[in-house]
Amino acid sequence: MTGVPGVPADVMHTLFHSDQGGHEQVVICQDRASGLKAVIALHSTALGPALGGTRFYPYASEEEAIADALNLSRGMSYKNAMAGLDHGGGKAVIIGDPELIKTEALLLAYGRFVASLGGRYVTACDVGTYVADMDVVAGECRWTTGRSPENGGAGDSSVLTAFGVFQGMRASAQHMWGDPTLRGRKVGVAGVGKVGRHLVAHLLSDGAEVVVTDVREESVRTITELYPDITVAADTDALIRTEGLDIYAPCALGGALNDESVPALTAKVVCGAANNQLAHPGVEKDLADRSILYAPDYVVNAGGVIQVADELHGFDFDRCKAKATKIFDTTLAIFARAKADGIPPAAAADRIAEQRMADARRH
Repeated sequence: MTGVPGVPADVMHTLFHSDQGGHEQVVICQDRASGLKAVIALHSTALGPALGGTRFYPYASEEEAIADALNLSRGMSYKNAMAGLDHGGGKAVIIGDPELIKTEALLLAYGRFVASLGGRYVTACDVGTYVADMDVVAGECRWTTGRSPENGGAGDSSVLTAFGVFQGMRASAQHMWGDPTLRGRKVGVAGVGKVGRHLVAHLLSDGAEVVVTDVREESVRTITELYPDITVAADTDALIRTEGLDIYAPCALGGALNDESVPALTAKVVCGAANNQLAHPGVEKDLADRSILYAPDYVVNAGGVIQVADELHGFDFDRCKAKATKIFDTTLAIFARAKADGIPPAAAADRIAEQRMADARRH
């Protein structure tokens, strides 16, 4: 197809004609006064209002931003379905460097665009946005979660995101080695920002040996000051080649598992917080061919969305933590389904999520 001038054909294909049924709605947002340029993508509302965070990132092009919003929103449909939430999948991206252009006026303008959808999309934090930002957005939009406790919100969702990844990692250890503990295991964490920092704490408390890396020197300095016993790798390339690594936890941006990284992995398990870890279709088979167990990212990192979804009903941390604890059982069920069907775990998770969405559409 020729597509729309300036928009790659693969973006249009994902929007209207993908194997996953395309997207329900994509909103292009611009507010000249504040400089806001944003994309809001709703992949599915079959299970309920679309729920997903707002990513604030300096994309190389508008086309790249659209593609990211489409991929991330689709991932949220599957994540929310596997987490047992009554929400569909949506995601928003704001184009630009948050360090340079983020202002109250811009966030309020963004809130007005989200509000214009009348509750079809519920937003929250993501890369480049924080609790304080959601407090501002909420000034124009009541369909905002991830707010501060002072403003009726649940606060930092990275706490339960990390807890859920830890539960997924415990399930992976159970499946791979027959024991749901990380004691004595060497775990490599790529990205020790909001989520990775909390994950390291869980790993150390469970007796794991931890190796970390991060593109931000400040993040590395912070984590090593907190936990002097951890080891630091020069970069992700060095981390994935670390001798004796048992588990690799990608906790930064997506695409961590690709044609270059998968052949180099020394770990036997991949379980991390990053979204869209598989760079392209087929990577999940490459992992399986190397006997590397992959815990699907959108399953194990669902703790955060469980937390923000609960905010809509009057936040209760203990209730959320109980739900996030079930990620252990969900992950084990996916591994069992994968073995029974003779398919990679990523494909098994997709089948389970797609069945739940299909059942919802029939009712």
